[in-house]
Amino acid sequence: MNGLSGWFDAQRLVRVLDRTDTVRLSGSVVRTAGLLIESEGPAAAVGDFCEILTRAGTVIRTQVIGFRDGRILSMPLEETTGLQPGDVITARPEAARVRVSDQLLGRVLDGFGQPMDGGPAVEASALYDLYAPPPGPLEREPISERLETGIRVIDGFLTAGRGQRVGIFGGSGVGKSTLLGSLVKNSDAEVCVLALVGERNREVRDFIEHELGPEGMRRSVLVVATSDRPSPLRVRACFVALAVAEYFRDQGRDVLLVADSVTRLAMAQREIGLAAGEPPSQKGYTPSVFQMLPRIFERAGNFRRGSITGFFTVLVEGDDLNEPVTDAVRGILDGHIVLSRALANAGHYPAIDLLHSVSRLAPRLATPRQREAANRLREALAVLHASEDLVRIGAYAAGANPQLDAALRLENDLKQFLRQRPDERDPFEMVEARMAALAGGA
Repeated sequence: MNGLSGWFDAQRLVRVLDRTDTVRLSGSVVRTAGLLIESEGPAAAVGDFCEILTRAGTVIRTQVIGFRDGRILSMPLEETTGLQPGDVITARPEAARVRVSDQLLGRVLDGFGQPMDGGPAVEASALYDLYAPPPGPLEREPISERLETGIRVIDGFLTAGRGQRVGIFGGSGVGKSTLLGSLVKNSDAEVCVLALVGERNREVRDFIEHELGPEGMRRSVLVVATSDRPSPLRVRACFVALAVAEYFRDQGRDVLLVADSVTRLAMAQREIGLAAGEPPSQKGYTPSVFQMLPRIFERAGNFRRGSITGFFTVLVEGDDLNEPVTDAVRGILDGHIVLSRALANAGHYPAIDLLHSVSRLAPRLATPRQREAANRLREALAVLHASEDLVRIGAYAAGANPQLDAALRLENDLKQFLRQRPDERDPFEMVEARMAALAGGA
């Protein structure tokens, strides 16, 4: 009887083994070429993370970016000093998640989601997937509630809603960082998550101390991957910020997500794509760049349990608003704020070019009084812009154009309204009242 029972147990074990997939969880490094590491094994999918244990005892983390002739292609997330052929590489699919909790508030994280500010370790209350798919269209709620940024020109003319995605477009040195700091400090969002991707090392601390300050930092989480970090880590940092924002959203909070900058993120993804053998397309950018952008932007939105409002900066190369990344981003987002170098050079802050900026949800979110005043003031700005050269050379005679005369009388007060100190915050009711008063004289 015991022999028969043992035979049945053996048969059951055989059937279980037949149904079990054998997975090779480790492999060995074969060669490296530039930023690319080729290995035989392990079994891993594109986007999975791996660890290489070198013979010197160091650990090098990598990310799988493709396959070639049966070999795994991965890119390192840190320095490859000491790497040798034959080193063991092991799959770590669980590394595609980040530990999250309320203890992240006020902290600075690296691209791995680990604290880099010298503070205590974060006790995780949950694990969130970095590459979670964006919610479907029917999982979203209509955007019907205004997000107050405290910045007059945005609240008054480019009104943003909770869950909206807005791009901030501008060249270098036109005040993007200062504007982002004002947004974080002055907005009425409950939590702010910032992804600083590809920034210079010096600028990170300057941004924390001079733009955010203690008040802004208290309700913020920073995820930082500077320009000297490998391209996969720079891309990963953005997805870490998305996962952290989704955690706070799931707590029912309104989250302000700021990514600076999308252009450097696209450049990092271009490096990855070229290393994997993707053909370059528009200005050298690979197809995976334009596939990645909507996967990031669509994770923001308004949902049943909370919202993620996204502000994404785009570093416009040569002030060309039609270059590929700028054009692609503008076509996906719900609005764009254009920063003017001419205004920045004139000391006009924020240097927002109102006539070339738009919020697609402003007509829905604005009050009737605000909407009427905004339209009249925009019209006055357009008249001033069209007649600027004529007035500057003294060729315009007062009385020839009543509309221009009214705009000229309003010009100084309107410019004063559009200017604002970074530490200044006006509530929406005051902004609306000042706009209505100005429009009465337009």
